[in-house]
Amino acid sequence: MKNIDKKYFPYLIALIGAMFFLPFLGRVHLFDWDEINFAESAREMLVTGDYFRVRIGFLPFWEKPPFFFWLQAASMKIFGINEFAARFPNAIFGIITLVTLYLIGKKEKNSRFGLIWTLLFFGSILPHLYFKSGIIDPAFNYFIFTAIYFLIKAMNNTANKLRNSAISGALIGLAIITKGPVGLLLLLLTFITILAVDKFKKWPRLKDVSIFALSAFLVSFMWYGTEIIANGPWFLVEFIKYQIELFSTPVANHEQPIYYHFLVVFLGCFPMSVLALGSFNKTTIRNNTLAKWMMSLFWVVMILFTIVTTKIVHYSSMAYLPLSYLAALYITRLIDEKLITPKIISWVYLIIGLIFGILLTTLPLVIYFIADIKPYINDPFAVANLMKPVYWSGFEFLIGLVFIISVVSSSLYLFKSKVLKSIKIMSLGTGITLLLYSIFVVPKIEQHTQGSLIDFLKSVEGKDVYVTTSGFRSYAPYFYFKQPNDNLDKRANKQWLIQGDIDKPVYIISKITDTYLETLPDLKLIKEEGGLRFYKRLPLN
Repeated sequence: MKNIDKKYFPYLIALIGAMFFLPFLGRVHLFDWDEINFAESAREMLVTGDYFRVRIGFLPFWEKPPFFFWLQAASMKIFGINEFAARFPNAIFGIITLVTLYLIGKKEKNSRFGLIWTLLFFGSILPHLYFKSGIIDPAFNYFIFTAIYFLIKAMNNTANKLRNSAISGALIGLAIITKGPVGLLLLLLTFITILAVDKFKKWPRLKDVSIFALSAFLVSFMWYGTEIIANGPWFLVEFIKYQIELFSTPVANHEQPIYYHFLVVFLGCFPMSVLALGSFNKTTIRNNTLAKWMMSLFWVVMILFTIVTTKIVHYSSMAYLPLSYLAALYITRLIDEKLITPKIISWVYLIIGLIFGILLTTLPLVIYFIADIKPYINDPFAVANLMKPVYWSGFEFLIGLVFIISVVSSSLYLFKSKVLKSIKIMSLGTGITLLLYSIFVVPKIEQHTQGSLIDFLKSVEGKDVYVTTSGFRSYAPYFYFKQPNDNLDKRANKQWLIQGDIDKPVYIISKITDTYLETLPDLKLIKEEGGLRFYKRLPLN
């Protein structure tokens, strides 16, 4: 990039993001639960023409606000109701995020810092993968991060305080209608932490706080207010009750050890998580306002979601952005001060990278040789999934070797304290590995895990029948059967569908480990495939 004019860097970053995030988005079916859940809400907006009431199965769904579903619905208007359209908004947010990191990095330090920050975020595993998904968090996190950045500008710059306060408020308003009030909570907790760190010496002006609050209110009122005016407060009450339930009880069995999110972030955000270790000291935030805020934001996210009882992998994803900044800060310090990379960091980097490389290499081999391995797997459902006929060439493991070569090459430069070359190699290696995996491995794994279910649902799409599951929860019947907007009470009543006086055929799907349906006399077993049994039940009259 030395020969490229710096003014073209944002365009080049956007091009690279598009090359890695956009291709093959629709190559694999949406995954249960969240991806299918969110795409179905967007589909039902298109079917009903009602874009302000979130639904699943055409019944009110109060777990999430609608903004991300609006984006998916708009994408489906353009590309059709499919996997590519469901994931397209996040790919765009991925491109926007990379460009934003470069521009903020350039403004706060210099162009090189912006590139380092962008490379680290692009080349880290979970942050990269999220931009190829159909979940809410990439958009939600972007709004919170940029809201906090403009809040920093409003509190520390003498110019444009009101404008920056208004922008910050508007962005947090977007976060609120994307995933809920937790967006505002994260900003406020970070703000309070900063006040405490500064011993409550520096407070924002009242008019800045007022314009922030007004801006956030007006944007969030776009949905919350409209919903209350149109339908009364019950939907909002249910939404708040659900948010409290998430914090206080492990919803849907998502209970994990207290260290869960620390493990997810440290391992999942390789390599930037290892490189950020060098920034966790007092000198990092000394005389660096942005570093102080990023450090505070990171700890607020990690502590808050450690306390929250329901623990899901993407709940702590807001920590990825401040962590990437801290990693970039440490890398820049090593370069500028010509420091030797600590051996402990280099070794941890190499070991964790090799662990990932070995996992990526062995996973295709395990499935390829499943016939030899299955006697050692004590789970009939898992074995049936893995034994489903799916073509594996036997060469997919080579993709993992690409990652291992990248890790080893990158580590060699890290041991030599040539950190810029190290992160360039690792970022490119991660991007190529994940792209190849998304083309040649993930679709095959998806066929093993849920391919039989989705293929069956697509085969009965458009038929005048009911479809349901028994013994397990899935959103796939809604999206891939394309459930129509009729007989909603009947469709939602599983007991009636399985044993009641039905008025048209019902297809019922269960796992092979569930024996309940076998006891019912009026069900006909159609087939058994991929760990699932497919039954048909006909009306008596």
